[in-house]
Amino acid sequence: MGNAISDLTPVEQTAFVTQYARAVDSRWPRPILGDALADDIVAKIDYDFDGLGVPASAIRQTALRGKLLDDRVRRFIAEHPDAVVVDLGAGLATPMQRVMPPPTVDWYNVDLPKVIALRDEVVPADARAHSIAASLADNAWTDLIPADRPTFLIADGLVAFVSESLLVNLFRHIPDHFHSGELAINDYGRVSALNIAAMKLVFGAVGNQWIYRGFSDAHVPERWSPRLRLVEETSLSHVPEVDRYPTAARVSTRLMGMTKSGARAARILRYRF
Repeated sequence: MGNAISDLTPVEQTAFVTQYARAVDSRWPRPILGDALADDIVAKIDYDFDGLGVPASAIRQTALRGKLLDDRVRRFIAEHPDAVVVDLGAGLATPMQRVMPPPTVDWYNVDLPKVIALRDEVVPADARAHSIAASLADNAWTDLIPADRPTFLIADGLVAFVSESLLVNLFRHIPDHFHSGELAINDYGRVSALNIAAMKLVFGAVGNQWIYRGFSDAHVPERWSPRLRLVEETSLSHVPEVDRYPTAARVSTRLMGMTKSGARAARILRYRF
């Protein structure tokens, strides 16, 4: 493989955590996302994925939020068959291959240059898929993306690994550049310092990249841009797919969702502009 895995920084290696989670989910007898391509991609990469120590709970949550975001992309494309889809911090994820949009849709994958270089080696090419090697801290990442078509932006697994100032600028820049569309993210509510410390203990150098504590009130991003409007707040603990979990995990997840703080601990937020 041309791209040296050892050259990736810890923040770039965070892409391996979610990719491995999707791969393991696809191996389970009752997968939630069922992304077999994720497993094929993991097999191409010489990296100690098992050494990441990704717990079953994180695998289920990663697969579930991927499925929920896929469903929302499909609905948007059904309403806007000429849409543009943008995956922010795309890593090695393959939602385009899962969603299978019509040929009228263009899909843009944005991530740091070394991650995009690896992505272009291991993810099957598609004429409608466009790679953008850039930092989201630089607003120039939108220069190559059309602004005049309905746009759906995904941020799956990104929010925890960026600073609040970068996130605020991102939420301002998106509605400034794109004429109309939606932004869907997964987040974790307001994360305690203790939980972040535990994450760092579990995932080591990769876990150390978790820097943003988040927000409880899903309306907070509306303060960052007058064009943003919250249109959905969905707790992962409330969705029907949790019924696919093993019994103990299903019961604990439903119980967690019975409190406001527990329900916010894993959710999908969608904003319209």
